[in-house]
Amino acid sequence: MLNSIIQSLKNRNASIMGQENLFKSSVLVPLVEHNGELCILFEERAHHLKRQPGEICFPGGRIDPTDEDELAAAIRETREELGLGNSSIEPLGSLDYIVTPFQIVHPFVGRIADFAKIRPNPDEVASVFCVPLAYLRKATPGLHYVDLKVIPPEDFPFDQIPNGRNYKWRTGKIPEYFYYYEDRIIWGLTARILHHFLEMTK
Repeated sequence: MLNSIIQSLKNRNASIMGQENLFKSSVLVPLVEHNGELCILFEERAHHLKRQPGEICFPGGRIDPTDEDELAAAIRETREELGLGNSSIEPLGSLDYIVTPFQIVHPFVGRIADFAKIRPNPDEVASVFCVPLAYLRKATPGLHYVDLKVIPPEDFPFDQIPNGRNYKWRTGKIPEYFYYYEDRIIWGLTARILHHFLEMTK
C-alpha cells in the first residue's frame, strides 16, 4: 500500500483542489494606440446575452479543450469577439489569476496592432471603447467591500460539529473597485484585473 501511495505522489504537480468543478476562462487586457494615445480597450457585452448583459469587460471567455493553453484561449476569444486576424494580437505577458468559489480567470496582457481593424461581433459585443492609460494611472477608483458569509442549510448536521449552530464560521470580504470614464462604469472582476495591472506596471 505504501508503494502505491509513493507512485501516486511521484512527480505529481500540485494544482487547485476541486478545480474540475470551476468555470475556467481567460481574458486579455488589450493595449491599443487610439487618437495618438496608448489606451486600454474595453467591451460592452451584448444586451441580449443571458449572463451579465450590457456590462463592461475585457475580451475573453471559456477555455476550450482544443485551446493549446490559457493564453491561446484569451487570444482566440479576443479575435472572435473583435473580428481580428491571426497576427493582429501580440501577447505581452501574464497577470495573476483569480480564483473564486465559482471560477478561475487567467488574465493576460496583449497589444492590438491596429484599432481600425477591429470589427466587434454583434452576437457578443454591443460596443467597444478605449480609455487612455494616462487617465487610468491618475484615477482613484471607488473601493467597496462585499461580505462573504457561510449560511448552512437547515438540514445541515449541526449536531456533528463542535458548538453546533453556534459554530464560528469564517467570514471574508471581497474588494470591489469602481472606475469611471465618461458614462462608463468598470467594476467587478474586470476592475480587479485592471487595478492589478495598473499597480503591477506603475
